[in-house]
Amino acid sequence: MGYFGWAPYVPVAQRRMKAQQVAAKATKAGSILSPIASFRGAIAKTFWGKAWCDNLEAYSDYANRIPRGRTYVRNGSVIDLKVSEGVIQAQVMGSDLYTVNVHVTQVPPNQWSAIGKDCSGSIDSLVELLQGKLSSAVMQRICAPKTGLFPSPKEISFSCSCPDSASMCKHIAAVLYGVGTRLDQQPELLFKLRCVNAKDLVHQAGAGLPSSSTGVVPGKVLDDAVLSDVFGIEMDNDATLQKPVAKKKTASAKKVVTEKTPAAPKGVKKSTVVKATTKTPSASAPTAKAIKAKTVKTKKDHG
Repeated sequence: MGYFGWAPYVPVAQRRMKAQQVAAKATKAGSILSPIASFRGAIAKTFWGKAWCDNLEAYSDYANRIPRGRTYVRNGSVIDLKVSEGVIQAQVMGSDLYTVNVHVTQVPPNQWSAIGKDCSGSIDSLVELLQGKLSSAVMQRICAPKTGLFPSPKEISFSCSCPDSASMCKHIAAVLYGVGTRLDQQPELLFKLRCVNAKDLVHQAGAGLPSSSTGVVPGKVLDDAVLSDVFGIEMDNDATLQKPVAKKKTASAKKVVTEKTPAAPKGVKKSTVVKATTKTPSASAPTAKAIKAKTVKTKKDHG
């Protein structure tokens, strides 16, 4: 026992060793832990993780006390952290192993509806929402103090099994920072914690978007010829193949009709004209004028 009844200080290296021992024992017993791995640098790196931490630090109730947990969360003292609907359950290794419970109230239905209405037409997909790829206006609305998605101090209650009588001990602070770190990998946990569905927000926010056209958008459909060129396949579609064949036959029929044998000139035998028009003209072949003159002469001879 340390001074004034406080537990003696335990160096970081010793805490890590104890944490590893506890984790190994829990795993052997069949328990599944979800630790916050040790790291250096910023507590959170993505929009959702940063927004969570910024929200906590923005309130004077937490501003002076939550920094106590930064060292603990960075050095891997949070050996287990699980987020469920309205509840955060964690285990933190300090002088001993302590249990932390944090309760967060649900987003009021009217507040949740107002967020969706204010974000109308500004969120295209769930992926875009969870990736934090939002306009500055949407980000500000979601992060708005007391009326946004993140909880205010009055919406958070917590407890720790450690002997520290402070309303927020370093173990609780480490867990709250741990949530920010966890949101970097699993932003959907924030919606789960606040008992709301991210898909509902996308649906409400998407209500203001123009409805998609049911027709085919020009330039978005590849014909069979292009598909064959791109993918190296032959498109075998009977309906497609029959149509051009029918057109070809029709065109051929028309050609036959237009190529009728011309009418024989007056006084010229039909067989003579056909013979002259079907054969390929040559330099030695008699012209139509010569044939006509010969025919007239023959008539006179028989006259």
